[in-house]
Amino acid sequence: MHIYGTKTRRTSIVATDFLKRNDKIAALLPTAMRMATLQSDCAKALPPMFVNCDVLSFEDARLVLATPSSAVAAKLKQQLPKLQGALQKRGWHIDEIKLKVQVTRSIAPVVHTHQLILPGTALSAFEALGDALPKTAANATLIAAVKAMAARQR
Repeated sequence: MHIYGTKTRRTSIVATDFLKRNDKIAALLPTAMRMATLQSDCAKALPPMFVNCDVLSFEDARLVLATPSSAVAAKLKQQLPKLQGALQKRGWHIDEIKLKVQVTRSIAPVVHTHQLILPGTALSAFEALGDALPKTAANATLIAAVKAMAARQR
């Protein structure tokens, strides 16, 4: 860290330098680096939809992954043979992969910031569609939604 009045301009301490300075914490550094590398290798081997899955533990050739929901776990379960093969190619000795659902990790909500603005011809087409649809009980909510959308855009 930089001490004002000194000639050295280093303004921050790298996290690994901090960990190396403390004897008790320094013993954790190899394990932390190994888990970070395993997390990175898992992320490279899996499709992007599994970005919220984390490595919980890796002991005795048994990998435990955390998933944010049971739906993600079900989809990930189909990818386990591919993941195991990819990790073995990268030098990891993995005999078994277990999944653990941890719903406490929150997934960032999708925030829509842009409103779609329809051109006049599209608005006219939606209004015509609302008038042209048969007036049945099955179409009532569709007609109401199409007309409300056109009215909001006007």
